[in-house]
Amino acid sequence: MKNILSNIWTKRAMALISVLYAAGVCRLAYLAIFYDVHIKSRVSLCITIVAVSLIALLGMLNSRKQILTRVCSVVILFAMFPVFLLYFGEWAIIIPILITGAAIFLLSGAGEGAKTVWGTIILLTYILGSVGFFMFKAFFVSSAEEILIDSGTSPSGRYRYEVVNVEDSSDGCTTVYVEPNYADVRYPFTRFTLKNIRRAVYVERPMIPTESKVEWNTLSRQEITKFLNNVSDNIEVELTEEQLEYLGYSYDSMLVLKLEDIPIEDKFAIGLTAHDVEAVKFDDLTAEQLAHFNIEKTADGRYYYTTPDQEFIDDLQDYTDGPVYFSNMTSKQRKKLYVSKNRSVLLSDLSDAQLDYLGISDNGDVLKFNGKTVFRYYVAVLDSYFKVDERKFSLDLIK
Repeated sequence: MKNILSNIWTKRAMALISVLYAAGVCRLAYLAIFYDVHIKSRVSLCITIVAVSLIALLGMLNSRKQILTRVCSVVILFAMFPVFLLYFGEWAIIIPILITGAAIFLLSGAGEGAKTVWGTIILLTYILGSVGFFMFKAFFVSSAEEILIDSGTSPSGRYRYEVVNVEDSSDGCTTVYVEPNYADVRYPFTRFTLKNIRRAVYVERPMIPTESKVEWNTLSRQEITKFLNNVSDNIEVELTEEQLEYLGYSYDSMLVLKLEDIPIEDKFAIGLTAHDVEAVKFDDLTAEQLAHFNIEKTADGRYYYTTPDQEFIDDLQDYTDGPVYFSNMTSKQRKKLYVSKNRSVLLSDLSDAQLDYLGISDNGDVLKFNGKTVFRYYVAVLDSYFKVDERKFSLDLIK
């Protein structure tokens, strides 16, 4: 057994344990940055982490002279820095991993000089970084006191809500939050929820002093479409380029003239008033109106600019020869011509089959607060309330 453990290939294989452990710590660092942690059982979680860390430590000690283990010992301590800051106080997670990282770093086969240099860098990172972080948090991160009044999950299980009273200097307010219930990262003893994903769907000021009533209903896509179109036939839905193409909207059919940007004399020249500021689709303009801006339309419905100079042509995208189509122009060139690409379509123009393609299921959850509808799954999907796949670094991640 001793010969097996001392074999160089065994040690190299054991070094892979340090890679797996470091990868797990890096994963935890990622979760710390973008997710809040909710621990179900601190004792069970601590025992699990201690057991895994002990096994990893034994494997890393056996391969402590391998380059992979030495590198991973440094990676572990650096990766734990955001965990230490953002999950400060969750010692069941922090302490076992930090002890493991420090132990393998000090006992690794790296030279004393390297340990001294890296140890100093790591120590300064933790000390100076912690001081800067907590000072910034104290001065610039507001800590409004929230009192949870009610919470629960929708009938489908896709959404959850919270009713929160916020106390401030203006008599406070009552806020209803909704967030997706399908974006959590779940483990046996803990759950991670995305930061800043919840959406305030209703705010009432001042704070509601009496008990509030929350009611979930399930409505069909057709029912909600009918209701929204009865409210207004001018409701717009913003789509992606791919969605527009799939639904049959050509590039040129979405081009608009931005009236808010053009000179007043040009508005008068095409029969408009100085107060007209709403963007107008090219398809709604006459040939004479388009000609005023040196724009013409081909037989197959494509628009092009009739008077480009050579500098303008040189800046075109994927242009070879022939008419200068707007699809070849950059956004900066279109802006100079008071033109932009619209990505909004009227809800009333979308069929039920098209709404199904856009991801709106046959039926879903609708939330009422004190008798008033404040959330519809239908609108949440169309307006992309919850971008669960989007990750952006921002100061809002600090709480």
